[in-house]
Amino acid sequence: MNERIIELTEISPKDFFGTHNSNIELLKKYYPKIKIVARGTKIKIFGDKALLDEFEKRIEMLIVYFNKYNKLDENSIERLLTTNGKSPKNSKKDDQIIVHGVNGKLIKPQTENQRKMVSEMQKNDMLFAVGPAGTGKTYTAVALAVQALKSKDVKRIILTRPAVEAGENLGFLPGDLKDKLDPYMQPLYDALRDMISHEKLQSYIEAKVIQIAPLAFMRGRTLDNAFVILDEAQNTTHAQMKMFLTRMGKHAKFIINGDPGQIDLPKRQISGLKASLLALKDIKGISMVYLDEKDVIRHRLVKEIITAYRSIETE
Repeated sequence: MNERIIELTEISPKDFFGTHNSNIELLKKYYPKIKIVARGTKIKIFGDKALLDEFEKRIEMLIVYFNKYNKLDENSIERLLTTNGKSPKNSKKDDQIIVHGVNGKLIKPQTENQRKMVSEMQKNDMLFAVGPAGTGKTYTAVALAVQALKSKDVKRIILTRPAVEAGENLGFLPGDLKDKLDPYMQPLYDALRDMISHEKLQSYIEAKVIQIAPLAFMRGRTLDNAFVILDEAQNTTHAQMKMFLTRMGKHAKFIINGDPGQIDLPKRQISGLKASLLALKDIKGISMVYLDEKDVIRHRLVKEIITAYRSIETE
């Protein structure tokens, strides 16, 4: 009798095996002549060589499916085990889906301008997404980054923002750099946790596949094969924005998010975001999408609050 071991990497065994190993039990019904033992991150299989070859091929299909959709249930297992050896093609209803999140959550653009962000990033490598809070700029940007990583269009995701206003005065805060920066990166973490399982996200961070750093740490770097998101870009200075934009390397994608209505810079300091929108507006290959209160996907009051403030600010 032949024996093989299949190692699950960057996958939660609990989710892959199912509640009380229900998915493994289903596999046993389809392959009664193979002894299947699932422990930890390993699946041990015993049986004839031809059957083990077939089983390994099917397991690989299940792993690919799980990595894409972040779930595995009875219906998907039965469908994948009874196909002719090829993964099922995406249906047309998947066209609007950016990425499949945790527990199969469908991450889609919710508004016309969010859909415009998606289409513009398919055409160009740099995008400015400008608009008020609650319009989904950050969430859509992170979804596009995760999609690019999953499809192997990039090798890493880099998330950055000017921390503690524009001066990045992190020194007085307790802990190491990650501890100091985490509170300011929370919206990015929240989005990532919706789209990548906890175990996989931790492994990505440890392996630096996903990197989180303050804007000052971008200086001197060339960012190749990376999807880079600059959040809260309205709080960059002119020099910081120029430094960041010129980090762009080969096979890179950049999204710059900002809200010109929430600038925390000193009064006489010009926002790097505002300056860049003027300076770069005619450059081919750079897209600019302007979101407004119609794109707000939070509580309905947020939309009304934005409209109310806009009316007094223009008086």
